[in-house]
Amino acid sequence: MAITVHYEKTAKLDPIAKSTVAIVGYGSQGHAHAQNLRDSGIKVLVGNHNTTSPNAKLALSHGFQVIPVAEAVQQADIVMCVVPDEFLPEVYEKDIAPNLRKGMMLMTAHGFNIHFGFVKPPKDIDVTMIAPKGPGHTVRSEYVKGGGVPCLVAVHQDATGKALKRALAYGNGVGGARAGIIETTFKDETETDLFGEQAVLCGGLTALVKSGFETLTEAGYPPEMAYFECLHEVKLIVDLMYQGGISYMRYSISNTAEYGDYTVGPKIITDKTRKTMKKVLKDIQSGKFAKKFRKECAKGKPEMEALRKSEAQHPIEQVGRELRKMMKWIDSKETRK
Repeated sequence: MAITVHYEKTAKLDPIAKSTVAIVGYGSQGHAHAQNLRDSGIKVLVGNHNTTSPNAKLALSHGFQVIPVAEAVQQADIVMCVVPDEFLPEVYEKDIAPNLRKGMMLMTAHGFNIHFGFVKPPKDIDVTMIAPKGPGHTVRSEYVKGGGVPCLVAVHQDATGKALKRALAYGNGVGGARAGIIETTFKDETETDLFGEQAVLCGGLTALVKSGFETLTEAGYPPEMAYFECLHEVKLIVDLMYQGGISYMRYSISNTAEYGDYTVGPKIITDKTRKTMKKVLKDIQSGKFAKKFRKECAKGKPEMEALRKSEAQHPIEQVGRELRKMMKWIDSKETRK
């Protein structure tokens, strides 16, 4: 299926040039959006639930006016919500919804809450998404260099008839049109994003790494060796894939490793694994996962906190903390001990 990609020629800044944008939240994405939009000539306000929080202080240090969310929405034409998924429904109901006006545009950087109906905007506003395909620090650094990070754009609701053009203009403002803005839907962005995180990038990868580590250590190999082979060197492989795909990675590794890739990989990821992946996808598509996550958050995340604590004590984490002390070139980030 062909995709539509917009660049600066078809994603002009004009539709929002005279608009005021409220960035709700000043975390990873928020700081990048706010600074890039300002540098593109757009008036930006930062709305934060606590104007003395570390993120609010960071926004102030970047020269922004930081005001309560409700006030920011009242003064804005466009509202970009970049608070964590679990907090947005409450922030929306309390501070955003009562202050929306006909013709405004409500935006998100991820479709989760809109797609699954946890946030239900009124019918007289545009509802769109600009989702940069990179972390906020990269969105900012690439913009500063004169480039940009590719973005996804989607329209959930077009009340003004100009929703797509306005969203594309926002994408231009954060630098996305320099690299390409790909049209998608809230459904496709949300469901593929959740699946990728759960089955491959986070859930699948960490489970595979830990299982490899456990297999080697249970067989009597030193945990330090198991750490290097099953976790540390993942970066080497992923960097090669990032640069040129799977084929470039296979081109770059030894023949021994390449042959093992072809012949052993399918024994690890079997038909049973693929069936499980399909079940994971169905749970995402049906909203089962989203509802479970919302329920967990409503209870104060007890399961999540217990898992955080137990996972932080896994032997691979313990040996890793010691080994990373030897690697002075790594900007080691130690979180939970």
